[in-house]
Amino acid sequence: MPPTIIPELGAPVTNVLSPSSLAHIVLRTANLQRMVEFYTAFLGGSITYGNDSLSFITYDEEHHRIALIGIPTTTPKNPTSCGLEHIAFSFDSLANLLLSYRHRQSRGISPVWCVNHGPTTSIYYKDPDGNMLETQVDNFDTVDEATAFMMSDKFSQNPIGTDFDAEEMIAAINNGQDERVLKKRREIGPRAMPDLAGM
Repeated sequence: MPPTIIPELGAPVTNVLSPSSLAHIVLRTANLQRMVEFYTAFLGGSITYGNDSLSFITYDEEHHRIALIGIPTTTPKNPTSCGLEHIAFSFDSLANLLLSYRHRQSRGISPVWCVNHGPTTSIYYKDPDGNMLETQVDNFDTVDEATAFMMSDKFSQNPIGTDFDAEEMIAAINNGQDERVLKKRREIGPRAMPDLAGM
């Protein structure tokens, strides 16, 4: 592989070089121990580093995906302020998404919203500080198919999605229903943005 040549400052550039991946999310909290316990349980993760004011948590090949900084003077989250809306984690099948939902339930972590957005089937949770977390599975086999759906009249009419019952979905899977059928969004027509802050 030839060495990379970095151009001179001021040379014309068409696009900024994209990152190779999203590395991690860092959250401030006044409840460090509670948040560490939550995220290790929520992600089935492990702590790679921790002390009285900082914790790194991983669940895959990355050394940390979530970092938590304990700042006792941090004030409670204002649900009407601007900023990060949610963090999303993907699963490779609908069955695994629902299995993780069951695992979290067994640890006292219940969802606040189950919705088929169209491109994804998603289950949302809130952490102890009120940060929204999405767990999802892609409903289409390719990015092109998902993009085509998002460009469709159906998605334009309802970009929010259709709510579903996770327990009913589990029963359908256990009865042998095809995941591709279960992931197809049921169309309900136009839908307004729900009160995400109130969930």
